[in-house]
Amino acid sequence: MEEGAVKLLENINTPEDLRKLKIDELPNVCSELRQFIIDEVSTNPGHFGASLGVVELTVALHYVYKTPYDLLVWDVGHQAYGHKILTGRRKQFHTNRKYNGLSGFPKPSESVYDTFGVGHASTSISAALGMAVAADIQHDKERKIVAVIGDGSMTGGMAFEGLNNAVVNNSDVLIILNDNNMAIDPNVGGVSNYLLNISKSKSYNKLKQEIWDGLGKLNGFGPKARRLVQKTEGALKSALLKESNLFESLGIRYFGPIDGHDIQYLTKVLQDLRHIPGPKLLHVLTKKGKGFKQAELNQTEFHAPGKFNKLTGELLDCECVMNKPPKFQNVFGNSLVELAEKNEKIVGVTPAMPSGSSLNIMMEKMPHRAFDVGIAEQHAVTFSAGMAIRGMVPFCNIYSTFMQRAYDQIIHDVAIQNLNVVFCLDRAGLVGADGATHHGVYDIAYMRHIPNMIVSAPMDEIELRNLMFTAQQENRGPFSIRYPRGCGCQIDWKQAFEPIPIGKGRTLKQGKDLAILSIGTTGINASRAIKAIEKEGFEIAHYDMRFVKPLDEELLHRIFNQFDKIITIEDGTIQGGFGSAVIEFMADHQYTAKVVRLGVPDRFIEHGSQEELMRECGYDQKGIQKASLDLLKG
Repeated sequence: MEEGAVKLLENINTPEDLRKLKIDELPNVCSELRQFIIDEVSTNPGHFGASLGVVELTVALHYVYKTPYDLLVWDVGHQAYGHKILTGRRKQFHTNRKYNGLSGFPKPSESVYDTFGVGHASTSISAALGMAVAADIQHDKERKIVAVIGDGSMTGGMAFEGLNNAVVNNSDVLIILNDNNMAIDPNVGGVSNYLLNISKSKSYNKLKQEIWDGLGKLNGFGPKARRLVQKTEGALKSALLKESNLFESLGIRYFGPIDGHDIQYLTKVLQDLRHIPGPKLLHVLTKKGKGFKQAELNQTEFHAPGKFNKLTGELLDCECVMNKPPKFQNVFGNSLVELAEKNEKIVGVTPAMPSGSSLNIMMEKMPHRAFDVGIAEQHAVTFSAGMAIRGMVPFCNIYSTFMQRAYDQIIHDVAIQNLNVVFCLDRAGLVGADGATHHGVYDIAYMRHIPNMIVSAPMDEIELRNLMFTAQQENRGPFSIRYPRGCGCQIDWKQAFEPIPIGKGRTLKQGKDLAILSIGTTGINASRAIKAIEKEGFEIAHYDMRFVKPLDEELLHRIFNQFDKIITIEDGTIQGGFGSAVIEFMADHQYTAKVVRLGVPDRFIEHGSQEELMRECGYDQKGIQKASLDLLKG
């Protein structure tokens, strides 16, 4: 923005205010909006690069379309910060991703401008298509529907299901493909290569420019415009590689690619497309991190960088702190390489999360044995099954919340065939600021009732290594290991591997008044709570169960024979989870005891810090302490 220019963003409280501006004022709006995002996210961490990359697209969409009457659907939604700022939430944006503040993703209960709840990839086209069909049934002919998909989401199978169905009713939907060749990490695979080839085709781009110049000279889209489009369709196809266009072949009219950072041209194109009926796709080329040099150069690092210096780009949330335990994901990544060096059958698989899961460590050292399959969780699981049935041992690393998307494949392609696929569920439990769409709280419940499945959770980094070692031994079958986001408690974690007997827990502490049974890292909170409880004169026993399935029945028999007061703790839903498994055991063996289950209650937990959310759910240290004393004194 030029020095001395009138500030525009502070007077935009709704898109209606934006639409009052002249088109030549939009570049200044974009400049102010980009700087606002930089200022806010540098001190209040969130998703950064993706929102910077769509500033011009966001402004153009709200300028051209009559939101909220016209419906705008964001895929994933981590790129929608500009959208939120322009739709009445600028003054509240400092609360973004904070406890009781704005959600980091579009959320219909938060704003009428958020048309669909999102957080997982590849959903926008299907949702927008459903909205378009609903508008048609309701005779709402003037309403326009736009889906914005990008950041690797086009590799998800659901996106292609939506594209395939879009032409059935000739639905009036505009699909905007925000092509920045990035997810969190660089995009991979045939779709990415195909889009890259389109964007680099000189003959295609020259012809595209001529078409749009011609359309711009026409007054409206009458018979002349239609004849011009029809005349050029054959030329368009011949200009593309292999003489065809994927989207046109599906019956979706394709436009682009165009520069997604040229706000005035982008606005004019959208104004033209608004009047073209039927399913259509606009291919927009953008740069993730646009406008912040360090984010442009280090796109993966600045996807969600934490706090940073907005002047220098220096990251302020550096993990390289002396005497601090490593992240669980890094223990996984390094341990997998160690195991793979000893076992040539081991391979690694991730759906577009190599840096987030630390599979990138293996990809760098053993590129022929580690695979990023793109945002395609279903494929990742069945791809792993295909390798497993031929004798390999795949470690399929998927965030717990995203593993939900491949549930049928877990059952049908892995468990029924009893294949040794090791599911490493990163980000298990309450993940914090990403909120309800990203909490990994359901995997215990949805894994434990699958036949052949082993369900485990380490209390610390050493146990994670040992469970990984155990899972890759001969004839283990389907094996699930869940671990949380962030750091554990073991600084000296790199120890020799030791096998863990399947279905065996361990006694951490003896006691006589109350038994606490924990699974996973909840045992750390339990251990701290026990120290406080025992100051009041009670003796508390603590058991780290390690396995939800199979349960350590020998240990449970001893516990129920000794204690009539028991607390179970889990970082997952208490409906059908670890505590439910213990109660089922109690009922099956006719034991009587007072059992209190602590975990995630039967409601969707919103966003906040992990500590705040554990406190809300009642299994932080103080919550465990209170529940224990209530049971002891009750």
